Amino acid sequence: MTIVYDNNAFEEKITKDWGFSCFIKGFKKSILFDTGANGHILLSNMEKLGIRPEEIDLVFLSHAHRDHTGGLDLLLSQNSKMDIWLPEFFSLSFKNAIKKKGSTVVEVKNFQKICEGAYTTGIITGWIKEQSLILDTDKGLIVITGCAHPRITKVITTVKELLKKDIYMVFGGFHLAGFDKAEIQERIDWFRASGVKKVGPCHCSGDEARKLFGEEYKEDFIEIGAGKEIRIQ
Repeated sequence: MTIVYDNNAFEEKITKDWGFSCFIKGFKKSILFDTGANGHILLSNMEKLGIRPEEIDLVFLSHAHRDHTGGLDLLLSQNSKMDIWLPEFFSLSFKNAIKKKGSTVVEVKNFQKICEGAYTTGIITGWIKEQSLILDTDKGLIVITGCAHPRITKVITTVKELLKKDIYMVFGGFHLAGFDKAEIQERIDWFRASGVKKVGPCHCSGDEARKLFGEEYKEDFIEIGAGKEIRIQ
């Protein structure tokens, strides 16, 4: 799993910008989770990281905000053969624009398998609806979130109910920026009680949440930024 786009940079050569994108390989299909806000930055970072557009089998869009979808149009001009998995509530004009490029739109409503070992949670409701990605590995479940608008605790609860397995790792946007220390600590305690082994808050999680999760999880805290590579052996 390689972080392609984030507002924090893990490597100096990679451009940081508000948004999120992660490239996942090692399954039957290679997946690009979200596309960041800017297609030029997305493609530039991909090139620097050695990721070719034609390597991507499908794009998984967590929700309809531009900092997660903005890079798609330019990416499609480089590879129009990708399937685009998106929540069904995306606008008709957005879906039609993808189809005009020659790509297939897969409209997601409920939990379903993407390929062996990879699943969508289906739409999780909240003040903003969203889907998250689940990877089933030998270490346990890995959950990747775009912004976790329905609340990160609800995302994790949903995943545990769906697959009834231990969660090894959760990373992505936790949407905790602006939360006070007590509220963040409450979420951290909840993570621990839920048995989440490793965490990597980034994007909209906020600096305070990153700091507090790091203090609690220590060696099991993953510093996420554009250019970071996470390998699961």
